Amino acid sequence: MRRHVIMGFLGDEDRSQLPPATAEDTLTSFPLGNDRGEIGLGIGQALSDVANLGLTSQRVGIDLLVLAAHVQAADTRISRRTESQNNWTREIKIVVPVHDLDRWRPTESHIEKMLSFLTGDRWEVRFRSQTVEINIPNPVVSDSAPAFSPDQVCLFSGGLDSLIGAIDLFAQNKKPLLVSHSAEGASSSAQEKCAAGIKAHYSQKRIERLRLWMRIPGNLINNVGSENTTRGRSFLFISVGVYAGLCFSNSPRILVPENGFISLNVPLDPLRVGALSTRTTHPFYLKLWSELIQKLNIAGTIENPYWNKTKGEMLRDCRNQGLISTIGRHSSSCSSPTKGRFQGHRMGHCGYCLPCIIRRAAFNESCNADLTGYAIPDLSRNTLNSMTSEGQQVRSFQLAIKRLVDNPELAKILVLKPGPLSLATTEFEGLAGVYRRGLEEVGRFLANVTTAPV
Repeated sequence: MRRHVIMGFLGDEDRSQLPPATAEDTLTSFPLGNDRGEIGLGIGQALSDVANLGLTSQRVGIDLLVLAAHVQAADTRISRRTESQNNWTREIKIVVPVHDLDRWRPTESHIEKMLSFLTGDRWEVRFRSQTVEINIPNPVVSDSAPAFSPDQVCLFSGGLDSLIGAIDLFAQNKKPLLVSHSAEGASSSAQEKCAAGIKAHYSQKRIERLRLWMRIPGNLINNVGSENTTRGRSFLFISVGVYAGLCFSNSPRILVPENGFISLNVPLDPLRVGALSTRTTHPFYLKLWSELIQKLNIAGTIENPYWNKTKGEMLRDCRNQGLISTIGRHSSSCSSPTKGRFQGHRMGHCGYCLPCIIRRAAFNESCNADLTGYAIPDLSRNTLNSMTSEGQQVRSFQLAIKRLVDNPELAKILVLKPGPLSLATTEFEGLAGVYRRGLEEVGRFLANVTTAPV
């Protein structure tokens, strides 16, 4: 295992102020911008897009984006296979230039705790003062382009849950600013199609979306391969949401729409831990986020309004059934939509990974027809091989369902496996309930599906 140190800098003048690394560290200098205060990595474009909405970027929000860029660079450009002793846990230090050092320095240990929980790595976070100020574009306001006045932020990933979250807000006459982080092609395409469908339906409303295209150089770290597990991606996504909210409010409301069953992401079997268990919207992680913005003196909230609902319940209760029935198929749920190319299938939903199974179960539960194209359209047509990817997740679900049927009280124990739940009793009972109902929902969908080792 090598400890990687990533130090960001803004131009040559700022680079000269980088602190030295020890001989044992693998140091990477991370270019963020230039001496004129122009910042890259997609952040500068986001600042301009915000200004074009008639809004003003706040320094603490920009600092958060710079921090998130360091996290994204480390998470996606340091291979777990070659840079860790156990093919998973990496040792990472980031040194982040910020505008307000006194504001950020007390948060270092808290952010380390957040990132370690999220990615399973050992993080060290240090802040230093910027020597070059980042330019903030002036807001563009005119009679033809008045300032946008949203009342909250809604993260918009292109997934079915975020689509339902956005539709529910517009159906209630709310004015959210949709926020997206665009990455690989399938999610970006889903975001575009879903956003276009919403805009076409609510054509009388002003619907705006802020998209951040974070581009980390592929060769950032010499002689080290990239990493595709991207466990840290939600840190960037929520950071963009907080940044956007601060552009129009001192106490922004940031919504993270995700069904409670997948947010908990309880391991289906003893092997599904660590590398196989994500924590991107886990209640404990969102609690840590709420604590971070409080430490930064931001009087906002970060909420998952669907924490106690299964995906099927979200779909069934969507406030515009006609719209979700029409455009729900454009949303993207598959954990790896490009993998089908290597198995002779077209790119898109495989139909048998964990999120695909939960998606199919949700449609099965609701009155909506599932118009999604799956590589395996009917899981019950043939016996699935539980020794291959096409049957592994189905078999894991079947085992988890049987275990809970045999002992329903296990739900209160199993929900604690992915991470701590420091919640009130009623909330804890609610999470145990959504886990139980989520498994039951999947169980009804898989009732006629058989698996066997081949």
